[in-house]
Order: sequence, then C-alpha cells, then structure tokens
Amino acid sequence: MTPAMTERLAELAKQVQGYIYPNDIDVHWSILIVVYPYLTGLVAGAFILASLVKVFNVKEVQPTYKLALLTALAFLLIAPMPLLLHLGHPERGYEVLITPNPTSAMAMFGFVYAWYLMAVLLLEVWFAYRKDLILWARQEHGPMKWIHRALALFSNDVSPEAIEFDRKAMKVITIVGIPSAFLLHGYVGFIFGSIKANPWWSSVLMPIVFLFSAIVSGIALVILLYMVVVPLRGGIIDMECLEKMASFLFYAVIVDFSLECLDFIHRLYESEESIKILSELVLNKLIISLLVMQVLLGMLAPLAIMVSIKLLHLNDELKKLLYFLSVLLIQLGIFSTRWNVVIGGQMFSKSLSGLTTYKMELVGIEGLLTSIALLILPFVVLGVLMKILPPWDTPPVAAVEPRVAS
Repeated sequence: MTPAMTERLAELAKQVQGYIYPNDIDVHWSILIVVYPYLTGLVAGAFILASLVKVFNVKEVQPTYKLALLTALAFLLIAPMPLLLHLGHPERGYEVLITPNPTSAMAMFGFVYAWYLMAVLLLEVWFAYRKDLILWARQEHGPMKWIHRALALFSNDVSPEAIEFDRKAMKVITIVGIPSAFLLHGYVGFIFGSIKANPWWSSVLMPIVFLFSAIVSGIALVILLYMVVVPLRGGIIDMECLEKMASFLFYAVIVDFSLECLDFIHRLYESEESIKILSELVLNKLIISLLVMQVLLGMLAPLAIMVSIKLLHLNDELKKLLYFLSVLLIQLGIFSTRWNVVIGGQMFSKSLSGLTTYKMELVGIEGLLTSIALLILPFVVLGVLMKILPPWDTPPVAAVEPRVAS
C-alpha cells in the first residue's frame, strides 16, 4: 500500500462513524444536484402563482402576473445546467431526446422540460405580451423596435377580437400548465421516492412534499422580487397584492410543514431497521441543516412572523420588513430541504452501519463557486427578460392608432 493510499484511508477513518464499506464512502450526487431541484421548484411555484390570475381570477395578484411568468421562464432556462455540468460531458445531453428511454424517469425529464418550456411557458409569455409588443414596436425606434416586432412575429392586430383570443388562449395554456408544473417538479420527488434501497428517500410522500415545497419557494421568490424591483423603479408596493400573496404563501407553508411532519411521523411509526441509522444521521450530520436551518429558521420562524402580522395591527412599513424577512428565511429553508434530501440520503452506508461526511469543493465544476454562479445566473437572465419585456402596465390600445392586419 502506497503512502498516499494510507493517508487517504486515515482521512476517511476520521470522517466515518461506525462501519462502512469502501464503495459507500463517496457522495456521488454533489451540490449541483441540490441546486437542480431547487431551481425547478422555483419555476413551478412561480407559475402556480401566475395561474391564480388567469384561472382562479384572483385580481389582487394581477400586478405580479407578468413578473411571475418571466421569473418562471428565466429559472427554467437555467434549470438543466446543473444536470448538464454534473454529466461531465454536457455536449452529450441532447442524446436523451434522440435516443429516448421511456423506462427511465431521469431520461424522460428531457421531454417534460421541452414540453413545459415550448408548449406552456413560451406560448403563455407570447400571448401575454403580444399586444404589448405591437404597441412598443409602434412607439419605439432603433434596434428595440425591430426586436419587439420580431418577437410579436410581425403581428399588427390589436383589435378587441384578437385581444379576446389572446385572453382565452392564455387561460387554456395556464390550465394545461398547472398539471405540467406539477409534473415538472413532482417527478423529481418521484425519482428519489422510488429508490426503495434508500430508506431516507423511499417514501410515497416524497413527490408531494417536493411539490408543495416548490409552491412555497416559488411564491416566496416572486414576493421577494416584487418587493425589490418595484421600489428600485420608483414605484409603490401594492399592499393589497402583497398581503394576498403572503396569505397564499402562509397556507402553502402550513400544508408543506404538515406533510413533512406526516412523513416524519410515518417513519417513526413504522420503526423499520433503518430508523436507528436515520436517527444518527439527523442528530449527528444534519442537526444544523435539518433541525436549525430547515425546520426552525425555514419553517417555524416564517410561520411565527406571518401569524404575528395577521394578529397584530402593524403599519405597512413594518409589514413589508417582516414579509421580506419571512421570504428570505423560507428560501433558506427550502434550499436546506433540498440539501438534506440529496446529500443526507448519501451519508449513510448501504449496510446501515455507519455515516460518512460530504466535503464540498470550493472551485471546479462540482464546487461551491459554480453552484453560486448557477443560482445567480437566473437573476441575470431575468434582468435581460425584464429589459426586453417589461412586466409593467403598458399604454391602452386606444392610445395608439389601431392597425389591423389584413
């Protein structure tokens, strides 16, 4: 045995608690696989919030409709990148579409993603902005005029009939998009929940927990963006809109927390042979990320803050501050949830005899800096989208000379 091998074994001996087989030592799914379900969850949650306007006719959240759509689109464009980087050969990613394997849940993601991007989000964004693009193109000059004309597919029809058709098309697409959003993120939980050999993942509630946590994170993100972007533009936050979104967030957090508690109680009640190693995992390895960051800071603290807002008579400025703090804590909690599922499920041996430790790299494809860049990139894309497609009110049709395409 070489000195390097001896040193490596000594390092591993310090990390491992209990007996663990050599092939159980490495954590194969790194932080990139934590970032991936986190991003897709934000997509699903933001789209569900947007659907409240077109399907459920919740007029109070109308000011955030287009912002929610653009947020979902920006994060969806970046969502596959953690998977592609984790592959090692991202240039081969297209092969999942040209050589499909219908029996593989992971392989079918390519088709779910393509459907949701092209048949749902892009279509709804186009119908939502078609009239605006025409009006902008008539008022502008230079490159932006031609960008807006091209995005409108050179349509000029802003007649009442055309606008009514756009409205009906958006409603139909949104109705189709709701189960599509559920499928997009629910399948991530399905992948983990279907791994029967891993007691930390194998749960019939896993897809549902993933789905409701996605709704929570997406709504919280749109609230956060709304509270940041509107003041930066010199606008005034609509308190009725903010409080309505916060109410939906409050109920979603309650449902999500209840489902996670139910899953935990179910595991304790079954008390299978894995309960001992899972208890050690929670108390030794995940005590900070699970009990403190996910449960205490990410769930209980926001719930307590939002209950306080409902019970106490607070002024608007204090409410804004507390809502802002709540959504930040919720994002921390949901990211911790993804960390605890992905990383936590790989930190005990297949023999259920010992625990290991995940040492995250700082640089490199699987490193911390890459993950931070992937978390920042959707906001950059969103900024570009908001520059081209401002999610604000546009002039009424009557303010521009009407021209109907022949």
